[in-house]
Formats: sequence, structure tokens, C-alpha cells
Amino acid sequence: MLQQMKYPIGVQSFENIIQGGYAYVDKTDLVWQLAQKHICFLCRPRRFGKSLLVSTLDAYFRGRKELFAGLKINDYEKDWEECPVLRVDFSNANFSEPDALKNKLEAMVVDWERLYGKDEARKNMGDRFQYVISQAHTKSGKKVVVLIDEYDKPLLDVMGLPLEETNRNVLKEFYGTFKAADEDLRFVLLTGVTKFSQVSVFSGFNQPYDISMDSAFDALCGITEEELHDVFAEPIEKMAKEYECTVDEMKDMLKRWYDGYHFSHGMLDIYNPFSIINAFSKLTFDSYWFATGTPTYLQKLIDKRFVNLQEMLSKSYEPSYFIDYRANAQDPLAMLYQSGYLTIKSVNRRRNSYMLGFPNNEVQKGFVTLLAGDYLNTKTRIQPWICDIDDMLQDCRLDDMRDAFTAFLASIPYVANKDERALNFETHFQYTFYLLMRILSCYDTLIEKQNSQGRADMIVETDNHVYIFEFKVDGSADEALQQIEEKGYAEPYMTDKRQLHRIGVVISSETRTVSEWMTI
Repeated sequence: MLQQMKYPIGVQSFENIIQGGYAYVDKTDLVWQLAQKHICFLCRPRRFGKSLLVSTLDAYFRGRKELFAGLKINDYEKDWEECPVLRVDFSNANFSEPDALKNKLEAMVVDWERLYGKDEARKNMGDRFQYVISQAHTKSGKKVVVLIDEYDKPLLDVMGLPLEETNRNVLKEFYGTFKAADEDLRFVLLTGVTKFSQVSVFSGFNQPYDISMDSAFDALCGITEEELHDVFAEPIEKMAKEYECTVDEMKDMLKRWYDGYHFSHGMLDIYNPFSIINAFSKLTFDSYWFATGTPTYLQKLIDKRFVNLQEMLSKSYEPSYFIDYRANAQDPLAMLYQSGYLTIKSVNRRRNSYMLGFPNNEVQKGFVTLLAGDYLNTKTRIQPWICDIDDMLQDCRLDDMRDAFTAFLASIPYVANKDERALNFETHFQYTFYLLMRILSCYDTLIEKQNSQGRADMIVETDNHVYIFEFKVDGSADEALQQIEEKGYAEPYMTDKRQLHRIGVVISSETRTVSEWMTI
């Protein structure tokens, strides 16, 4: 009997994964390539393997050859030199209290001074750190490696608070050490969820080489499709049996749920590693990554503010727009991208611009539900309502769908409808339908789909049905259906084997819900 695969859920130590016999996707060839550089920066979403990467680099630079037996790195590394490694982990501390950051740095520097010596004349934290690096180089005869995990957490914990500027200045002084200590440094890596603007914490030293959008390192964190099918062939087969489908069908389901991250113009598909290993461990689909919670810093950005998702996803952006960036509540797009809620969906190489979108079903369903709850402020629980709409779409129960939409819209408080965020009344209800149907991530939902004659308000495609919606405010359903015909919204589906439904919906500005619903 084959030994059951062990999944490293919550295990971020390279040593523990190797020695514990956990499933491991071999990234050590990329680790070696990264280690040949000097000062680097990597931005990736939470729970994407950044801490494991830091741990792997730690083991490599300490010369722990035995841990890498049989791995790809052995095709590249022959010398296995041991270097002094100074490791900084900000992930396990809360920096929202005054002096928390200073105390954390003080404790680390004191430990290093015990190992490498202390200069009593140096009082400044940056000067003391520089002296430690210099002494480590002198005593070992090897240049020093510095690994910093979650470099931005001291800023994210206090984003928008007075303490943010204090923590920024402390980090600026600490990171500024790298410029003066450059000749003593072999390698430096800073990882984080976000990239704050270069005038903030990175201005005190030579700019790190940002590999976040370097296609050579797309696969450094996360799982590629080739790696998924190779390393996890056994659990894929088990899940296929569990769901009574073929292996190819299961691969397609896994792709829709957990794939879709792109980190550069190379557009290499990357699966969410946290969700994948949880799905295999439990043999069921669920929102594992999203269920770990919306980060506080992101919640602060979107809380009680109008985030027009429809408008945001309809524009193209230059790479610098969402990489060289300081987070702010007025324009959260870059933070949404860096945090993993949006990803690159298409690239215009001629213009060097990107279109963004949701990476997969898990993220789309979870994030749009979050936005819809904030935007609509309804007492009706959205998720159970969406499940009912799902059944109605599958079974083509159009009258039930009409009643469900009517009741739901009636549950939205008047204050939400009058909110300044809603723009005008018609746009508000179109956006409301947009959010609700976006939560149905298992379907293709097209908003304002354009043809040569106009734009259809909303088209929802299921396996067996195509629904074309046209909305009117204080108009008539006949007018809505007539527009569908005159503008040719249905023409692309005339040869489609699926059943086609044209639906005219009228919203009353007085009752603020459905007043007329007609289908053909």
C-alpha cells in the first residue's frame, strides 16, 4: 500500500518539510538562480510560500547540503560554502503598539551582537546593525546574507495611523544600513505583500532588484500546472473519485478554483499553493485562502468606501501603476493586485499595459461577496440567496428568479440606494446586478458586452442556458426586449446549442425594486 501523502499545511520550515517527509515542489533551481544576485525584493500575496522561500535560502547559505539531496539545485551548486546569515522575521509580531518595532529590532540586534561583537560607541540602530554585518564578515571570512521576511508588516499594521510615519522612519534607518555595508554583503532578500513607494523605506540604500514582475521568477512561489500534475497526480486521482468525475475533469475544476495567478508579461499560470494543499488534504473544494480572512490593511482600504469594481476591471494599466506604489484608500487597485485579489489577465505588449481581473473562482466569489455586503448594506444574507439563484439559473426557473431579485432589491436600505457612491440611480442598480452575478463565479457573467451596435447590460452563460438581461429604470419591459432585438445582443448565440432567454427588467425609482419582468 502506498504511503499517504503528507501535506505541509502550516509548515514553513524547509528543514521540517524535507526531514518530515512532506510533499515538496522542488523550486531549488530557481532558488540557486536567485542566490546569484545581490540585493533583491519579492512581492507576493499572503500564504504563497514566501516564508518557505526564505527558509530555503537560509538552509542553502548555511551550507546545509544534506537537506538538498536529490533536488534540482545539485545540478548547479558544487561548492556549498557556508555564509553568516542574519534573518529577520516580521511576520510573527504586532506592530500597532508604540515602540513595538523598536523593541523587535533591538532584540534581534542584541542577539547578533552576542555572536559577532558590539561597539559601545554606536548607539544608533542602523549603525549597530552595520557593525554586526561588518564583524560577521570579518570573523567568518565570508560575506553576509540578510533575509527579511514580511518587511512591510510594521507598516501594514499601522496603515493610516499616526504610528505609520514613525515605523516608516525606523525601517528607513534600518534598511539604510545596506548601502554603507554593501561590500560586506553577499546577498539580501526582502519579501512582502506590498511594495511601498521607493521614496519611503527603500530610499536609504541602493534600490533592490525587484523580481516581483520578472518572468524568470514567476514560478518561485506558488505551483505551476506542470508541477501540480507531476507532484500531486495521486491526490488529483483521489479527488476525481470523490467527485465521481474523470481525472481531466478534476484538473479542470482545480484550475477554475485555484489557478489563474500571473505575475508578469510571461503569463505563466500559477496555482494558489495554500488552497491546493488544503483541497487535497480534505478532498473537497472550499475557499481556503480567502477564508483565512481579509487582511486588516485591506479592510481599512475598502471599508465604507465605494470600490467600483466594474470600472476598475475595464481599464488597462502600466506596470508601474500597481508596483511602484504607496497604498492609499482613494485608489486601492495596486493593493488589491499585490494582495492577490486581482491578477494580470491580459498583456498588451505594444503598449506595455495590463488588464487586471480575478485569478479564479475562489477569489472572485469571496471578494465580490465582501464588496457586495459593504456596498448594498442589506440584512439579507447574500450567500444563501446566491445559492438559490444558482439553482434557478440551472433549472431555468425565471419566475422564481424574478421573485428572488424583487425581494432582494427591496431588502436594500434606502440609505444605500441614496449613497453618493452609487453615482446615478440606473448605474447603481446595474452595478448591484453586476456584483450579485459576479459572485456566481461558476458562470461566465458578461457586463456591458459590446457588439457593433451597442452594449448588452448583462449576459449570464451556464452549461445549458444563455440569459440576456436588459435593465430599464421607470421604462417598460417591452422597450428592454425591443432593445435586445434591435441591437442584436442575441445574434452571437443564434447557432449556440444552449437555450437562449431574453429578459427585460424594469426597476422602479419609487419602490427601488423590480416593477416589471418579461421574458421571451
